[in-house]
Amino acid sequence: MKIAMWSGPRNLSTAMMYAFGNRADFAVWDEPFYAPFLAATGLHHPMREAILSAHETDPHAVAARCSGPVPDGKKHFYMKHMPHHMIASFPLDWAKDCINIHLIRHPARVIASYGAKREEMTLADIGYPQQTALYDRIGGLVIDSADIRADPEKMLKKLCKNIGLDFDPAMLHWPAGPRKDDGIWAAHWYGAVHESTGFAGAEGPLPELAETQEKMLHLAMPHYEKLAAEKL
Repeated sequence: MKIAMWSGPRNLSTAMMYAFGNRADFAVWDEPFYAPFLAATGLHHPMREAILSAHETDPHAVAARCSGPVPDGKKHFYMKHMPHHMIASFPLDWAKDCINIHLIRHPARVIASYGAKREEMTLADIGYPQQTALYDRIGGLVIDSADIRADPEKMLKKLCKNIGLDFDPAMLHWPAGPRKDDGIWAAHWYGAVHESTGFAGAEGPLPELAETQEKMLHLAMPHYEKLAAEKL
């Protein structure tokens, strides 16, 4: 089984990768198209040069690995992907052989969390339009991070059942600290999840946003609501 988990940033995506990576039967891959995306677009993200130096920048080479054998002699392969990394020139045929899952989170939470790490932000940076476009193109299942945090065992069991995978309790807890499969960008982005040993509890009220962020929220909400209507 190959799983392509699609989400924007600050969306429980790393915790989900750790959950699947903590299973003995899964290999995982952290945002394999991030370096090709940076190389192709020239965008200046945190740790840009380190990312380009440490990771494969050819999207065709990455796609070949996505469609190739499962690494490390494992039975299954979990790939953490971001829709906004998949620019038009990048191959996507490999995704037809994957179980495609779209992980969503309320935009107000994403905007507040992303803004705390990177002051300059556009709607494209948080990936909502790209995610709905990708869903329209390839389909798949939808799962909301809020539901996972509210009841991780229930939702992971539900997800596993829907994709024909046996649930493994190892998905609920993992060792604190960095993982060998982390992208090099983990040093900037993964501080909170490195301190965790499992999923955080249910989220509280939505955060208050600045005026400029409220405008972005207004643009992002229709994309979130479209996918939320399809969630497990």
